[in-house]
Amino acid sequence: RVMKTDILTEGKQVRNSLIYILQVSLGYILPLIAIPIFTRIISPEDYGILALAMIYGIIMSGLANFGVSLAFERNFFQYKDDIRKQSQLLYSSLMFVVGNFTILAIITYLFNQYISQFLLNSGQYGELILTTFAGYFFMNTANNFFFIFFKNSEQAITYTKYRLLINVNNTLCSMFLVLYLRMGVIGIAMGQLVAGASMFLYLTTIFLKKYNFSISKSILLESLKISYPLTPRIMFGVLNSQFDKYMISMLATVSGVGVYYIGKKFSEIIFSFMTAIENVFNPQVYQRMFGQHEHSDESIGKYLMPFLYFSTSVALSISLFSEEFITLLTPVSYHGAIPITTILSIYMGFLFFGKITGIQLIYSKKTNIITVITFLSIVLNVGLNIPMIIKFGAIGAAGASMFAGILSCIIGQVWAQHYYPIRFEWIKVAWIMGTFFTGSIIIISMKLMGIQYLWTIPVKIITIAIFLNLGFLYGILSKENYMQVRSIISFRSKVIL
Repeated sequence: RVMKTDILTEGKQVRNSLIYILQVSLGYILPLIAIPIFTRIISPEDYGILALAMIYGIIMSGLANFGVSLAFERNFFQYKDDIRKQSQLLYSSLMFVVGNFTILAIITYLFNQYISQFLLNSGQYGELILTTFAGYFFMNTANNFFFIFFKNSEQAITYTKYRLLINVNNTLCSMFLVLYLRMGVIGIAMGQLVAGASMFLYLTTIFLKKYNFSISKSILLESLKISYPLTPRIMFGVLNSQFDKYMISMLATVSGVGVYYIGKKFSEIIFSFMTAIENVFNPQVYQRMFGQHEHSDESIGKYLMPFLYFSTSVALSISLFSEEFITLLTPVSYHGAIPITTILSIYMGFLFFGKITGIQLIYSKKTNIITVITFLSIVLNVGLNIPMIIKFGAIGAAGASMFAGILSCIIGQVWAQHYYPIRFEWIKVAWIMGTFFTGSIIIISMKLMGIQYLWTIPVKIITIAIFLNLGFLYGILSKENYMQVRSIISFRSKVIL
């Protein structure tokens, strides 16, 4: 039976996937080039200070957001055929979030020395904390509303163009400030602020020309009814994701935080890739839910299988080859990040199910459950982090995050299935995730036991061979799909570039 809402053709979905993946790939080229440069100028201790300052920026940005971006993404489809209400949804959300930011920024400016003293045991980093907060807000919170609008409108090329522009601008500004002006670690935060704020002003100008400015109290209140239960979850989520860095600084060293920060940077490539393909499947899953597709639970499960496979393939690649990446790109002082990257890559790979859980619960308007799940995750994370950091340092923090994260994903998925069941092809899922998990665990175990590098090569080859075979066996990697991708690339390359 045909859906009430439009579902993209398979070819267009593949095209959009390729465009979003292109954005992630190109968006990471400059940062990867910058890492070897920055790590030879900025010490692990300075990177640790930046990571700790970033904790405050992420927490305050989450508070300013108030969960409105998630409500905006959901409600966008509610007003799919009414451009006036879509505009009101966008501008009302933006005004609310920017207003929150302004209040929090003033408070941060007035008390920046006290915040610095609490977070970094020194009052001299107040300027860095304020800059980091403002930079993170514009780069990742304010502009995100425009990118959600592009994504949900299926404007993949426009989304990619502006994502690439902001990432390139961020990297170039940071390199100029750090290398030429010798501003040190604050140059990285300042580069993010310049890139994020300039893009926000530019996109605001473009949208005001195309969509009349109008706000709606009723639409905002409707969004807040969905978003306010998410605010504790966002705060808990930030604490959950950033707690490990703070505890490393308290129980180990600030240099350890810097090494951990670099290791996490590499593993977060997985999350960025996953977010790129989420831009394709997220609107489609919501449309299937709202469109009352016949057997939607089963169709969504089958639809998501290729996305699961490809996101896991990236996680597997980074997990298996973290030693090669970090050895080539960083000096010896950062090589302690190798096992950290592998361990966190395992955790990132399982986050695919965390994204699906969020869609299920937000659609079901059970956002309060997301908060409960996040709180349980914090309890697990804290309970594991403290003893493991004391015993194993930064590697212990990575292990604690992995175990707590995977268990939280399992709990969340079980809960979400109760409210909106999705019939995944669980046998296929088990083989894909089992191969990924087993291969990664063997590699990290060999690394921690000090087994020579050459002995890890056969394990990597065998794991990749099994994983590729699964792709062919399940019809994900096929000649037909290859020819489709090839034709799309050939036809669209000029448009994309």
